[in-house]
Amino acid sequence: MTTHPAAEVPDPLFDDAEAEARWRARFTAPRVTLPGWAEDAPDRNLYLSNSSGVWEIYVWDRATDVHRRVTDRPNGTSHGTLSPDGETVWWFADNDGDEFGLWVAEPFGGEPADADAAPAAPAVPGVTPGYPAGLEIGRDVTAVGASTDDGTTIWLSRAGGAAEVVYANEHDGGVAALSKDETLLAIAHSEHGDNRHAALRVLAASAGAQGSTVAEKWDGEGRGLDAISFSPVLGDNRLLVLHERRGREELLIWDVEADTETEIHLDLPGEIVADWYHDASALLVAHTFEARTTLHRYDLATGELTTLPVPHGVVGGAGVRPDGTVEYSWSSGALPPVVRALHTDGTERVLLAPEGDPAPPSTGLTDVFVDGPGGRVHALVARPADAPDGPLPTVFSLHGGPHAADEDRFSAYRAVWLDAGFAVVHVNYRGSTGYGSAWRDAIEGRPGLTELADVAAVHDWAVREGLADPARSVVNGASWGGYLSLLALGTQPERWAAGIAGVPVADYPAAYEDEMEPLRAFDRALFGGSPEELPELYRECSPLTYVDDVRAPVLVLAGENDPRCPIRQIDNYLDRLAARGAAYEVYRYDAGHGSLVVAETIRQTAAEVSFALRALDRL
Repeated sequence: MTTHPAAEVPDPLFDDAEAEARWRARFTAPRVTLPGWAEDAPDRNLYLSNSSGVWEIYVWDRATDVHRRVTDRPNGTSHGTLSPDGETVWWFADNDGDEFGLWVAEPFGGEPADADAAPAAPAVPGVTPGYPAGLEIGRDVTAVGASTDDGTTIWLSRAGGAAEVVYANEHDGGVAALSKDETLLAIAHSEHGDNRHAALRVLAASAGAQGSTVAEKWDGEGRGLDAISFSPVLGDNRLLVLHERRGREELLIWDVEADTETEIHLDLPGEIVADWYHDASALLVAHTFEARTTLHRYDLATGELTTLPVPHGVVGGAGVRPDGTVEYSWSSGALPPVVRALHTDGTERVLLAPEGDPAPPSTGLTDVFVDGPGGRVHALVARPADAPDGPLPTVFSLHGGPHAADEDRFSAYRAVWLDAGFAVVHVNYRGSTGYGSAWRDAIEGRPGLTELADVAAVHDWAVREGLADPARSVVNGASWGGYLSLLALGTQPERWAAGIAGVPVADYPAAYEDEMEPLRAFDRALFGGSPEELPELYRECSPLTYVDDVRAPVLVLAGENDPRCPIRQIDNYLDRLAARGAAYEVYRYDAGHGSLVVAETIRQTAAEVSFALRALDRL
C-alpha cells in the first residue's frame, strides 16, 4: 500500500489570538435543530444538538422544561423521531458513520445518555439491517424501509409484533407516509428505472389486506412525485404531494380513495414545499427563491395565501403547533442559526436557546447572476469585511448533492475562509435545486463536465470584475462538490492554484462498484446506464481520467467508513498522484461521509485553510 503524505493540522491556525478564538467559537457554539413533537403528546419533543461536542439526539419535555441527551456515541447520531404517544424515542444506530444499521427504541423518560450502557433494543423485531429507507410510526402500525444491495424492502409491524414484508423490489424506493387511520401506506418507488423521478404507490395497511395495492400515481418520464404526508385529521385520507408537471416543484392534494386530485396553484416564482396545519384547514408553505426562504399560510377553503413575517434569510425547517404557532429555524449569511416561535397574535420569541455564547456573526452574501452556456447562473459572493481593494485570493465553493443549493444561510466554514483573507464564491451550477426541473436535470447524460462549464463562467466573471485573483483561485467542495473539485483540477488546470476535495468521487467506475445501492441507482439514472453499459461516458466524467493533467497541489479528505464515496476509489486516485510525484496531501478519519464530531470538523477545516495558504505561498 502506498503511504501518502498526511495533511498538516496547525494549532493555532491564526497568529492573532482574537481571530483564532473567533473562528473556533463559530464551530463550538451550541446549536440545536428545530424540535419535532409527538403527535398525541406535543409537549414531548426531540431535537439534535452539538452541545456535548458531538451531534446527538436530545428530548425535551415542555411541561417540565426538562432536557435529556438520549444518545452518546463516538461518531454521533443524526436520525431520530418520537412515537405518536411520546412514550418512545426511536433513533437509527449505524456503525461508525457507515449509515448501515437498524432503528432502535428506548423510553422517552429513560436514563441520561451513557456511552458504556447496554445498546438500545431493536425497535421492530424481524427487520434486517440496511440503509434507512423511510419510517412511519403509528399508534398500532409501524412501517420501516431499508435498502441493501438487493434493493428495497418495506416491513409492516402491528401492535409491536414481528414485522412482515409488504414490499420488496430490486429498485430503489422507500416508506413515504402513513394515513392517520393507519389503513393506507404511501411508498415511493423507481420500478420504472429512475430513482431521481419517483412514482407513488399506496398500499393497504389494514389487517388482512396489508401490502395490497390501493392506488398508483406516476407522471411519466422525467417527472417526479414526492409524498409529503396524509391529512392529520382522522378519516381524511387525502395525501399532500409534490409534483413537477410545469417544470418546477408544486403541490397537489390526492384523495387516494376517490382517486381524484386537486392541484394548488400559487403565485410564487420559486419552488415550494409544504405541510398541513393540525386541522387540515390550511398548509404551511415554505417558498425558496434565489437562495432565500419565505413562509406562507395557504387557506384551503378560500385559496388565500398569507405571507408570514420571517426575516430575510433561510428557513432550515418549520412546523405548525396544534395552537397555530409556527416554529422555525432561521439563519442568514451574516447571522447564526436560531429557533424561533411565531404566535398567532403576531408576537415572536426565541424558542430554544442552548446554554453558552452564540456563534460570532460573519459577513453577508451578495447575489450575482452570470450568463453561462446553459442559462443564467446564480452565485453568492462574500468578501472579507476588511479586504483591500483589488483582486483577492478566492475560494470557489462547490456544493454537494448535486441536487442541493447554496443559500443565504450561516456557515462557520465560509466564515473561516473570510477570516483568512479569501473571498468566497458559491456557484449554484446546473444540477442545483431551486431553479426549476430543467436546471436540475440539465446534468443528465454528462454529469460533472456540465456543472464545470457553469463554474468556468462564474470564474471568468469573478476575474473580469476584479474580485478573484486568477493566479490565486482555489476550487473546493465536499461529496459531489469534492468530485467536481477533482474533475476541475484535471479538466481546467489553468484556472486553479489549489484544490480541496472532501469525501469525493475520484474514480467513478470503482465508486459505482463499492457505493450503496441507492446511489448506484442514482448514477444509472443520471448517466443513463451503468458503467458496464456506458464505459466511455463514465470514463469521460471520472476525475481519474484526467489525473495526469493536474498541475495544482491537491488536498483530499476521506472517511474510512464512507458508503457514499468509498475509500478504495479515492486510494486509486491518490496512488496515481503518488506515481507521478504530484504535490498532494491526504486527511483520513475514522468515520463516514463527513463527521458529527465538532472537534473533528475543526481539525479538518484547519487542515483545509492551512493547505490553501501554503499552496498560494508557493506561487
